[in-house]
Amino acid sequence: MAKFKLPKPDELSKISYAPPTTEWMDTPTSFNPGTFAWGAKGKNLETVGFPNPRDWSPADEDWKLPENWKSTVLEGIAERLSKYRSFKIMMDICVRCGACADKCHFYIGTGDPKNMPVLRAELLRSVYRKYFTPSGKLLGKLAGARELTEDVIKEWWYYFYQCTECRRCSVFCPYGIDQAEITIIGRELLNLLGLNIDWIAGPVAACYMKGNHLGLEPHALIGNIDMMCDDIEDITGIRVNPTFNRKGAEILFVTPSGDFMGDPGIFTCMGYLMLFHELGLDYTFSTYASEGGNFGFFTSNEMAKRLNSKIYAEAKRLGVKYIIGGECGHMWRVVHQYMGTWQDAPDFLEVPVSPITGTRFENAAATKMIHIAEFTADLIKHNKLKLDPSRNDHLKVTFHDSCNVSRGMGMLEEPRYIINNVCNNFYEMPENTIREKTFCCGAGSGLNATENMEERMRGGLARGNAVKYVRDKYGVNALANVCAVDRAALPAAMNYWAPGVDVYGVHELVANALVMKGEKERTTDLRGNDLPVKEGKADE
Repeated sequence: MAKFKLPKPDELSKISYAPPTTEWMDTPTSFNPGTFAWGAKGKNLETVGFPNPRDWSPADEDWKLPENWKSTVLEGIAERLSKYRSFKIMMDICVRCGACADKCHFYIGTGDPKNMPVLRAELLRSVYRKYFTPSGKLLGKLAGARELTEDVIKEWWYYFYQCTECRRCSVFCPYGIDQAEITIIGRELLNLLGLNIDWIAGPVAACYMKGNHLGLEPHALIGNIDMMCDDIEDITGIRVNPTFNRKGAEILFVTPSGDFMGDPGIFTCMGYLMLFHELGLDYTFSTYASEGGNFGFFTSNEMAKRLNSKIYAEAKRLGVKYIIGGECGHMWRVVHQYMGTWQDAPDFLEVPVSPITGTRFENAAATKMIHIAEFTADLIKHNKLKLDPSRNDHLKVTFHDSCNVSRGMGMLEEPRYIINNVCNNFYEMPENTIREKTFCCGAGSGLNATENMEERMRGGLARGNAVKYVRDKYGVNALANVCAVDRAALPAAMNYWAPGVDVYGVHELVANALVMKGEKERTTDLRGNDLPVKEGKADE
């Protein structure tokens, strides 16, 4: 395979939307370097008991499929048609109106018609028609049906791993067809053949064995947080002392492991630590359920259920009252949209009640789990925090609505309320790129690898353009969000499409503004950048 070199932004942004000269069924899939991630390693598939574990490469002609691969896929489709009524409806109801066609960030960034949600669904729908509908069996291609072949399997793999399951297309579909659900089914069928990507299979195996996607051992996790506490002490003069695996704590706090390691996630985690210390919150971390994220969700419903259950098992073991979750995307989509049908209600927990404000979070009556942004917004509303927003005056901030939190959870106002109380300079991106219509970071649903960087940058073009607009118009230099995947993926996209804009978790901004009792005079933010000099100070 030719060595991949990422094109420059002005080259990548030259996109042709002219359709191919051949019909889509007759247009072969081209595996170009930089547009796909590496296949899953056999050891990672074996760890979680997935079928057909072996090492393989999408660049090879032979994908080492099992002998009965075709019957396995068709039986998998039949099983899911009987199990998920929504799947059959979405296979039958589409009228190909095209309302979704230009709404996908990958279509916008590639011009490839098979990245139109309507056509990406047709990749699977055409096989469904051939084997599960009378018209398809009789009329074949005339009815939009086609045979299941190895080339079709490869086409599925290429395009279902170019969908980030962001659900933006579903906002515009007049029938409410959810392409993310079709992608989930498509990936489940591919997983029956051992066709995953290692950027998903690796974190899933690590989370299953170690409790988090990064595979951090308990002593490594504690050590990382201890170093954050050292940095907090250097900045504020206050020593923060979190607890781990403490039975009888009131609250279990679970956050994505990306917040334990790496820039900029660690600054978000430092924000949690400082906030909880200032409140005197009775909480504990778990080194066993040390992952809020759920890469199982990008694999299969069953795998997502297995990984989600560990959080509740640990909450039960520790005897906490309820759970607070950190800034994460897919954790919240899983908890709010799927857990209720996967698992029994966690009746051993209580409906969350803030020990600081007394607010009862009735929206969490079923899940017993609240988002940190809900918790903090409630604190601010009740004037429970002393904040100095001028400490963030070196930042001009915009907010990226993380797909799973906004469209998947309906959380739109709480992060903005927080930002407007801890920052003096906040600017919204264009209306058609935020809130329910938000564009994806371009690397969600496990696509945040490096070998597929061209596809990531193409997928991030729409969000990058919106950020560039507010950068150029208002001088925005900070992109805030409430998702660990965004904090991992967006820095590369910003460096590429909107240089000069750094990525922040919302609770990093909270920590900068938070005036802690007994703190020394703070001269830097959490990143070591000098705080703005207040009027009058410069003359002293």
